[in-house]
Amino acid sequence: MQTQVGARRWNLLWLAVALSMGAAVSLGITRFAYALLLPPMREDLGWSYTLAGGMNTLNALGYLLGALATPMLLRRVAPGTVLIAGALLATVFMALSGFFVDTVPLLAQRLLAGVASALVFVTGGLLAARLGLQDPGRSGLLLGLYYGGTGWGISLSALLVPAVLGAAASQPHAWTWAWWALAAACVLATAVLLWPARALHAHVANTSPAAPASALEREPAAPGAPAAERVRWRALIPALLGYGLFGVGYIGYMTFVVALLREQGSSPAAVTGFYALLGLAVVLSSRIWAGLLDRSRGGGALALLNGLLGMATVLPALTSAWPVVLASGLLFGGVFLSVVASTTALVRHNLPQALWASGISAFTIVFAAGQIVGPTVVGWIADGPGGLARGLVFSACALWVGALVAWRQKPL
Repeated sequence: MQTQVGARRWNLLWLAVALSMGAAVSLGITRFAYALLLPPMREDLGWSYTLAGGMNTLNALGYLLGALATPMLLRRVAPGTVLIAGALLATVFMALSGFFVDTVPLLAQRLLAGVASALVFVTGGLLAARLGLQDPGRSGLLLGLYYGGTGWGISLSALLVPAVLGAAASQPHAWTWAWWALAAACVLATAVLLWPARALHAHVANTSPAAPASALEREPAAPGAPAAERVRWRALIPALLGYGLFGVGYIGYMTFVVALLREQGSSPAAVTGFYALLGLAVVLSSRIWAGLLDRSRGGGALALLNGLLGMATVLPALTSAWPVVLASGLLFGGVFLSVVASTTALVRHNLPQALWASGISAFTIVFAAGQIVGPTVVGWIADGPGGLARGLVFSACALWVGALVAWRQKPL
């Protein structure tokens, strides 16, 4: 019996690792690889920082639209199907970005890629929560493994994009080849996702209608439902606001930190190492913060992680000393996706299972709303006196205010 339990736990861990390819596609590649492409695209196409940031603002707007659409899709379509369809669409839109040099179609591709990435990320988080139900004692670790998959996408992008840019340096618009290479990476990650999508679908098929797994797709209580379920949403306002400010703050760093390092004179190899190590820290963060996510019932985890993230964000704005910059990347990578995981854990700890899907979607929506504001505001600040450094100071302040707000969140 003990051998069977051990084998089952290993199977769950590998399912979480395979499912993490959804986070790799939706955030690690579809969103964060753009930071590596921003400097060559801006130089080649003559963009301002405001326009460069606007690309990620449109991506975040698409993400918001996708997050709004996901609960409706989950009422009609199996989560595994939504997951795979979203990953395929993200792949297509990444590839299409390599075929345009005009601003409007590029903005459209970033918008559509954002829609697709939300389908993947929200559904993947839902399936990760379902995995946690099968091993409650390690649910924090399983959630962390899923979100940590973003780090695999970041590290892969850090190694892939500079290599492709170097190989295509003699070609016009060399950055277009990097978009195609990233799309190919999405294809491979989507192939890996087929296994957890099928395995978890089989689990639902073998679960009784009253079991927790089937409850994940239920909608929130109707207006006539018991007041206890309706008042929970008002009681979550501090966490929602704190998470929205996290969206405002973190995205400025992830959009512009590579451009700042290049402005400060960092070599291409140094930038590659910085971004790859940041991604590796994201992967390792699943283990670092798993216990905190299991213990924290209120906004304490969200507040602590926001505060640390603000510290990491402000460091490159204060100095270009390489040890400090590297420490910034490692701290940022070790924290920022655990902020996302903390909200899923908060939903799981405080809401009934019937509200999990809508709870995860609600946090995803405020996350996306913050990301809509962040890149363009930071880009606008960067176009003025103080440049990108001043923009990152704004991002750090947003994170610290988010920490103070989230600290007021009490367990329900």
